[in-house]
Parts: sequence; C-alpha cells; structure tokens
Amino acid sequence: MAKIWRETGFVANDPWVIETEEVKAEGEQKPLFALAEFIEKAEASNDVGLGVLIKPADDVRKLEPYLYRIELVAVEFPAFSDGRAFSHASLLRDRLAYKNELRAVGDVLIDQVPLMLRCGIDSFAVTNATALQRLEEGRLPGIDVHYQPTARPAEPGEGYSWRRRSVPA
Repeated sequence: MAKIWRETGFVANDPWVIETEEVKAEGEQKPLFALAEFIEKAEASNDVGLGVLIKPADDVRKLEPYLYRIELVAVEFPAFSDGRAFSHASLLRDRLAYKNELRAVGDVLIDQVPLMLRCGIDSFAVTNATALQRLEEGRLPGIDVHYQPTARPAEPGEGYSWRRRSVPA
C-alpha cells in the first residue's frame, strides 16, 4: 500500500484510488481514470474534480480541453529507468499550464524525488521502503547545481543565465 507524501509530510486519508480488477473506489474515495476512460467520462458528463492516470505511452496533450475539470493528474513511473513521466509533468506544468495536483505513482525512488519536484510534481505515492524511511526522517537528497529550466525555479546563485528561462513579471 502506497503512502502519499508532499513536502509538508505524509498525507492521511488520501481519497484517490487507482482502480484495478480487485480494487474499486468506495464511499468517499475517488477513482483515477485511465486516459481513454477519463476522456469518455468527460465527454459524457459535466463533472469536475476528476482524476486521471497518465501512463508512459499516453499523449498528455489530450487532456488540454479538460484541464479545468481535473483535480489530480497522476503520472506513472513504471520503472526507475523510464523517464517519460518527467516529460509528461513538464508538459502539463509548462505548456498546458496545469495548476492542480500532480502526483508521481509507481516506482518512486528517493533519489528521483528532488528531480520530480523540479518538474512540478507535488505529491508522491511511495511504496519503496528506503524512500519511505528517508522521507519519514526528512532526509531528502539535494541537487546543488541546476542549469536547465523547470517548473520550479532554482535558488538564486551562480549559474548559466543564458540557459535559464525568463519569467514574465
């Protein structure tokens, strides 16, 4: 069972459920729909506060007409070597201007959490024992030098100004 972590700490009673054959959302729980199922539901209703699970091969741009109706987008990291969810997160935050919760699910490892935060991911479904222990201890690894632009700006300091994105005032 995954624990949900945000920079403020672990979250109790998170309502979101990734439905499977064995697991279904019940009572106050909310389902995270697969992309095709989400689009079908969005087209058939005017519901808001929906959740969607984006898998690595999904085209996240298909969410654009529905972004105002989405409360949570979960991007799946099926393995530590599959970084497509980083691209999904960057597209959602930078190009599509998605402002609501963006969650990492799947193989969330402690050394990738700072990079996920920089891409705009703000909550994490963590199952890895080492990651859980380090997060409980407040031992998040740092990244000392950044030179690429991301959804979350780097701390001011020496850097490569010509590589940074300018932020409109």
